[in-house]
Amino acid sequence: MPFFIKNRKRKPEKSQNKKQRFNDSQNKSDVRKPKKKFLGEELDSDSDIPSDNEGKKMYSSSEEEEETAQEKKLRLAKQYLSQIQAEEAENLEDEEIHRDIVSHRLKQDILEQTGRLHKQVADDYIPPTIDDITVLRGHQLSVTCIIISSDSKHIYSGSKDCTIIKWDTQTCRKVYTVYGGKKNGGEGHSAHVMSLAISSDGKYLASGDANKEIHIRNPDTMEKIKVFRGHRNTVSGLAFRKGTHQKGSHQLFSASHDRAVKIWNLDEMTYVETLYGHEDAITSIDSLTRERAITAGGRDASIRIWKIIEESQLVFHGHMGSIDCVSLINETNFVSGGDDNSIALWGVMKKKPMVLVRNAHSGDSEENSEYWISAVASLQHTDLIASGSKDGLIRFWKCGDDFKSLKPIFSLPVTGFVNSLQFSKDGSFLVAGVGQEHKMGRWWRIKEARNSICIIKLSKANEP
Repeated sequence: MPFFIKNRKRKPEKSQNKKQRFNDSQNKSDVRKPKKKFLGEELDSDSDIPSDNEGKKMYSSSEEEEETAQEKKLRLAKQYLSQIQAEEAENLEDEEIHRDIVSHRLKQDILEQTGRLHKQVADDYIPPTIDDITVLRGHQLSVTCIIISSDSKHIYSGSKDCTIIKWDTQTCRKVYTVYGGKKNGGEGHSAHVMSLAISSDGKYLASGDANKEIHIRNPDTMEKIKVFRGHRNTVSGLAFRKGTHQKGSHQLFSASHDRAVKIWNLDEMTYVETLYGHEDAITSIDSLTRERAITAGGRDASIRIWKIIEESQLVFHGHMGSIDCVSLINETNFVSGGDDNSIALWGVMKKKPMVLVRNAHSGDSEENSEYWISAVASLQHTDLIASGSKDGLIRFWKCGDDFKSLKPIFSLPVTGFVNSLQFSKDGSFLVAGVGQEHKMGRWWRIKEARNSICIIKLSKANEP
């Protein structure tokens, strides 16, 4: 397709001169010559030579320890099935699980991985009220990022005050605070915390700051495990590839204002690769189950999907200004927001938006240039989307059939800059990170706003 870009192949190394090639060939020929063994050479002791029985034991044990690729697939499949059965057992009162339930779950997972799972749920929700909002106060400065654990029991928030707070969703209280600067022995960040991500199995929590660092923590104890350094500017986005722990690895994508995307392997705690293509600071990143990531390139007005295996990228254009946020709906559709006060709905097969809603957060006045779309979130694999700005409202949207329409369904008043949004996995609540300032700067300041986390309870009409 015309917007399909492949990375350039590496140039072959320059040929060596004749003299150097001659020397190298001589060295190689010397290496190939077998060295003569002296008959008078002695071993230290006879005990160093294994007997025939010992050699057989060593060979048989190493052979048993080796695992073929087919055996590994079978082992992982059994683990996956047992995990599904355990999760379904928690949801059911009866201990016995019917095979149809597991079969239905497997079909849902296949549709999810192929990007064909799409549930119509937006019409089932009733508009939330002020009483459905729970406000959590703890940060001194604007909240810049939030993330919800996969079991929806905890919320993690980052702020311009350099702290990370872990919250309990049941008690709505602080569980742990990682202070920045020199507090707690310098275990926290030394600059604004700009991004958060948590692995789908809850093993790792990643946080990025304006000082170019990525901290890896244990989400349970909040103990710091590793610090990654490699970016040359603010780490503006983090995303774990979902489900990679089932394959024996935890893959992390990081995006930065240095215009680069980096890949990290958290099982080995190593750097893997750097991806280039954006022409301006990257503002947002997201990822699902496939080995790919999606990024918003800010003022270069482009969105890119990085296809890691194919070593290629898809490029999309449609906004009139900076693209500040992007969120995957499924593997083939995504939503984005920009400082042109527009929200776009995309499909991977078209380089232009399928739907573009202008003046999405227009505010009370006709002048809407200040109402940047600072956050978008999707209840993944459904038709429900939320967006935030500084107009005092969080707006909820419904995606039409085949993602060819996007219409507002209801809104909820929230004072301040909505810098981050995320739905819980089951869609029972939405979390918003709110601040007096925009997460990227101090262009405006809303004094009456509170730097807080807002938990918005979502209810369906058919629920008791």
